[in-house]
Amino acid sequence: MAGEDLTSSRFAAPPRPPLSPSDLGTEALLTTARRLTERTWEVGLPAFFWGEGVCLLGMVRVAEAAGETYPERVREWLTAQARRDIVPDHVNHLAPGTAAVLADTPEFSPLTERLRDWAFTDPAVTRDPNGAIEHWPGGVWADTVFMAGVFFGHLGEARQDPSLVAEFGRQLIAHAEILQDRETGLYVHGSHAGTPVRCFWGRANAWCALGSVEYLELAHRSPHLTDPATVDAVTASLTRQLTALARRQPEHGVWSVLVDDQPENAGILETSAAAGIGAAMLRAARVLPDPPAEVAAAGWRAVAGALAYLDDGILTRVSAGTVLQLVPFGYSVIRDDRPQPWGQGLALHAVAAALAAGGHPAPAAGGHAALAAGGQPRATEPAVEAAG
Repeated sequence: MAGEDLTSSRFAAPPRPPLSPSDLGTEALLTTARRLTERTWEVGLPAFFWGEGVCLLGMVRVAEAAGETYPERVREWLTAQARRDIVPDHVNHLAPGTAAVLADTPEFSPLTERLRDWAFTDPAVTRDPNGAIEHWPGGVWADTVFMAGVFFGHLGEARQDPSLVAEFGRQLIAHAEILQDRETGLYVHGSHAGTPVRCFWGRANAWCALGSVEYLELAHRSPHLTDPATVDAVTASLTRQLTALARRQPEHGVWSVLVDDQPENAGILETSAAAGIGAAMLRAARVLPDPPAEVAAAGWRAVAGALAYLDDGILTRVSAGTVLQLVPFGYSVIRDDRPQPWGQGLALHAVAAALAAGGHPAPAAGGHAALAAGGQPRATEPAVEAAG
């Protein structure tokens, strides 16, 4: 059958203008981070699960970028959770473990060891033949490299265990083998029954980009724990992905829910993906050996575009938790009308990355237009055509 259903994209709300450079200076970013954090706690982090894990790590990253100590409220939340009998039964349960590792206290060691043991010994954790941990049996999803891989990497660094760090790298490579499109360099959301579904979901690209950046930052801090061949493979994959995303980015900075603007989703913007991708782009500029100029420029556009959707500390237009859709139209009907913890968390990651970069550089003549261009010439190619 053929035919496109444009009933969702036709009525998509128009984009908001991106933030101005003055809204992305250090003091403004700190104010934004405080309000984001306050509202996140007010909305609540009720479960030991993936959305909470994204938020906790975002709060930790903000504190690091601001030169502050580990957030006390994060520590209190983890302490309360550690007293519970947490029984992991999905890879998404590993996500809060990263913040527990970064707390650097023996108090959380039993919790992180329980998560690690479950991930490596429980038969419920199935794998694709290439070694990629499946999000569900028979399906590899991009989410897993962030929820599980980042936990493995930081636990390995904390324990000085190269085998755990190697597993992080293996997951990034194995997921890229299945999910990174050879024609475009973009990531699809996932695979079904062993076959990648060619839907280039924005948040999938955020998870993979952020996971890759976390690995490369770890490699810079602790090169003795990483394998040079893996570092090279992750570097090449990330460079290709971010270049492809930069060349498909709209001027206002926020990609559609499917980043290639497939017609059924074109104009249905998704802010959490832009926040996550923008954070990865700004951070990648410091760890890639030869970062393309367009990537850092696109990172500032994405952060400015995504944070424009903050309403009193709540990131709006964030898609709900999204299972793998087998056709593009499925992504056009996911609700985006309520606060989501992963939206709050990815916004915090974006603010943290912008703070760590020192705030947006002073614009050249042209003011707001210079922000849209990121102070760099805008790439004019409509798409990346590289293969292989």
